[in-house]
Amino acid sequence: MASMILFPAIDLKDGLCVRLRQGDMDQATVFNDDPAAQGAAFEAQGFEWLHVVDLDGAFAGRPMNGAAVDAILARVRLPVQLGGGVRDMRTLEGWLAKGVARVIIGTAAVRDPDFVREAARLHPGRVAVGIDAKDGRVAVEGWAQTSTLTAEELGRRFEDAGVAAIIYTDIARDGILKGLNIPMTLALADAVSIPVIASGGLASMADIERLTQPDCARLAGAITGRALYDGRIDPAEALALIAARRA
Repeated sequence: MASMILFPAIDLKDGLCVRLRQGDMDQATVFNDDPAAQGAAFEAQGFEWLHVVDLDGAFAGRPMNGAAVDAILARVRLPVQLGGGVRDMRTLEGWLAKGVARVIIGTAAVRDPDFVREAARLHPGRVAVGIDAKDGRVAVEGWAQTSTLTAEELGRRFEDAGVAAIIYTDIARDGILKGLNIPMTLALADAVSIPVIASGGLASMADIERLTQPDCARLAGAITGRALYDGRIDPAEALALIAARRA
């Protein structure tokens, strides 16, 4: 449990803080029209990191919510991991230069694995891979397309690349409060030595409890979104539970 981190998610669409259902841009719920204020609230609640996704950027293939990200970085002192639309070195290094602690590469990890390796080599500890799975296969282009790769196959591609983490999302569970897919996440964690962060479906304190069990000790963390915004998870209780298991 020493490395377990609970990441609150800020998903950006049209400059707003939203949550989607299963990655569907037409099923977006706005939770805050001021993402920077939301980030500050998470910081005040005691979270250690922020997980930020440029949803529009993931579909467009380039940053689309730069102003909102800039505002978050200016207001929040927490380290930020950011994904969405990072397809080339210029974009990645631009975010790092602005103060993003860790950049997540998703679609480009499938399309251009050499880019991931070069980025990880040049920026050790600051490059993560986002693996988003739909029906067992890796999805790309903002989850609009499905590849032929499995999550484990993609993860193994970067086994020796120096990638800081893999964020594994079960798309079928994302945003619908169905619970984390622990078996698939642990299978990926067993297949690679890269730290794995669970995402998609975290629904309640029961999920937090599950993450503190011995078999989940090899996970690096988990991302929480809708359940946190809906009040299904109490931040203080969740963070205290994880902290207690670390001791």
